[in-house]
Amino acid sequence: MPITGRGSEYAELSRAVRGAGLLHRRPVYYSIKISVNLLVLLGGWAVFFLLGRSWWQMLVAVFLGVMFTQTGFIGHDAGHRQISGSKRADDLIGRIHGNLLIGLSYGWWTSKHNRHHSHPNQVGRDPDIAGAAIAFTPDQMLARRGIGKWLAGYQAWLFFPMLLLEGIHLHVAGIRALLGGRRFTVKLTESALLIAHIGAYLTAVFLVLSPLQAAAFILIHQGLFGIYLGCAFAPNHKGMPVLGEDEKIDFLRRQVITSRNIRGGWLTDFALGGLNYQIEHHLFPSMPRPSLRHAQGPVRAFCDAHGVAYHETRLIASYAQVLRHLHTVGGSLRPELEY
Repeated sequence: MPITGRGSEYAELSRAVRGAGLLHRRPVYYSIKISVNLLVLLGGWAVFFLLGRSWWQMLVAVFLGVMFTQTGFIGHDAGHRQISGSKRADDLIGRIHGNLLIGLSYGWWTSKHNRHHSHPNQVGRDPDIAGAAIAFTPDQMLARRGIGKWLAGYQAWLFFPMLLLEGIHLHVAGIRALLGGRRFTVKLTESALLIAHIGAYLTAVFLVLSPLQAAAFILIHQGLFGIYLGCAFAPNHKGMPVLGEDEKIDFLRRQVITSRNIRGGWLTDFALGGLNYQIEHHLFPSMPRPSLRHAQGPVRAFCDAHGVAYHETRLIASYAQVLRHLHTVGGSLRPELEY
């Protein structure tokens, strides 16, 4: 039986949040955040060129993997209009941070991510639970064939190793989308920025390093980039209730019961790019990142008062919940595979 609720409840919460000024733009915060992030990122590349042909570059690969993810978080904020509130300005920021600086298609990702926000954890509507690598429901698990069936059976064990390929997957998916049917001017701009990134990245790596060092650098850099991104996004919804394709539920409950918050201090806020406040982010996607922690108290109190389950846990516990869910979904396949 679907969970239902009155739409006016979200309107009431929205008025309270807006009245508290939590949706106001934070230009000083983002100016400092973007400037510092850009300087640190450029500093990492400066060290790369200064070190030259050295195996110490593998440490630079680790550092740049972290910085690519932090840069991606800024692109995420731009995609939600958190930075300036202007579509043109935020899209410019998003394309620079996505296509040019880290090689991900901002337009493709924004389209996919907005569909996820509209119907989180809903079968047939949320693209984040529709991939071929992981089965999130028994029906998805039973539909697998061949290698996909084996992956589904042992997906809890393979989840983190597979995240090492997530960065490459996002690069490839973005390129494939740009070859599709997007508007020509958007496609031209994004393609030019993406080509500039790929060309500069590969030229720098193979020009400075030996072929073996270059290959190792790319594997470490892209692998860490993928696993950091995956570890930042995985706690948000995986292992939370999955809604049926035709299940009817009001906006407030749909966003809250399918999301999970992560407890922690300023370090958690920084490491997860504010995504640890996933419930508040889903209720108010355009809320600037530094305002999310201030919204948590009012949102949690409102949910408690209206009987809406508000889920919050520690980071390690969230991973355990994710793996437990994946293990359960793939459980019925394992006896057959082992036989």
